Amino acid sequence: MKKSEVPQDGGMAGNMREIAYAVDENGHYVKVESLGWEPKIVALKQAWGVISQEVEDILEKIKAGKLSPLAFHMAKNQMSLGLLSDYMEIAKWRVKRHMKPKIFNRLKPDVIEKYASVFGITAKELKTIPNQVAQELYKDNITKNK
Repeated sequence: MKKSEVPQDGGMAGNMREIAYAVDENGHYVKVESLGWEPKIVALKQAWGVISQEVEDILEKIKAGKLSPLAFHMAKNQMSLGLLSDYMEIAKWRVKRHMKPKIFNRLKPDVIEKYASVFGITAKELKTIPNQVAQELYKDNITKNK
């Protein structure tokens, strides 16, 4: 793509720009700032919609007592069981076990602190079951530039 053809359709992040590579007048690749590209924006909105629905489903399971708040934070941060177990330096089966409310509520403070540290939050925030926080977070990302 030529430097003059880099899309400037507007993006999901307002006035933030992303870097694209294009060919200049001399045939060399150069970095060019772009506001975004409409097909990419549509795809990102669809992805945020799927993520938002997953988080809503998990919140319902937490409220029903089927999952611990740990599941919410994993979904919110788009972490898999394997990735979180790697960060925690414990086996996957233990992380999966910790997603059970009864087990989660009996975790030692140092384990709770380590989970909180992985997510970049406090232990109190880790134990909190949000009501609408996640949905609003994702809806803001979806609707920001409609």
